[in-house]
Amino acid sequence: MEDLPEPLLAEIVKRITKTSDLNSLSLVSKQLCTVEAENRYAIRIGCGLNPSTEALVSLFSRFSKLVKVEINYSGWKSIHGGQLNNQGLRVLSSHCPSLSDLALSFCSYINDIGLGYLAHCKKLRSLRLNHAPAVSSTGIFWVAVSCRYLSVLHLVDCTAVDNGEWLEYLGRYGSLGELVVKDCDGISQYDLLKFGPGWTSLQNFEFEINGNYWLSGASDPSYVSGYPYRYDICCDSLKHLRACIVVPSNP
Repeated sequence: MEDLPEPLLAEIVKRITKTSDLNSLSLVSKQLCTVEAENRYAIRIGCGLNPSTEALVSLFSRFSKLVKVEINYSGWKSIHGGQLNNQGLRVLSSHCPSLSDLALSFCSYINDIGLGYLAHCKKLRSLRLNHAPAVSSTGIFWVAVSCRYLSVLHLVDCTAVDNGEWLEYLGRYGSLGELVVKDCDGISQYDLLKFGPGWTSLQNFEFEINGNYWLSGASDPSYVSGYPYRYDICCDSLKHLRACIVVPSNP
């Protein structure tokens, strides 16, 4: 197989979709290891990731053409070692210029500073955050301003994110086609009115809030004198809509 021309080897590698098969293939020979790395466009890593700067530089330098990266620390415990932190996102953003799709789940050590490094990812189109307790509206705003091609944004269980400027900015200057907001206590259904003209191009929208929100006695701000947002919004492009209240079950 090593006698095959490299373009043909690359074509073979591109047709292999299972990560386990690609990992096994890279162990066959140095040539295949190189070809596989040069044609790996997606990677999913979790608790076994070595978060040291040296290890991350080695990893992302090898897979420099990555387009999609998913980092998931679900089930993480201290015995697993450290987690990817802000410095890790800095390494990722500086070594993967083609990054388009980034998903971060249960990354507790990443905050607004880390998201700020995504400004280097000029091709970023999709950002999915699941349980990012240290990320606030400031970090989301930085991404909104820096990543002009952002079209997909998922915020799930991001408790520090509130209504801030990011909604208004993305609605006025962004190009979101998909917006998912779930279990973000700082964002009410009324805050979404700030998305304004962004509703015109939105195609997929999901909004889910915890039923405890209603127990707080929150009032409708649209009835406040001088409130600058209105209900008459245009959603002509909307294809998928899901909005619900999740009522916690009694223990």
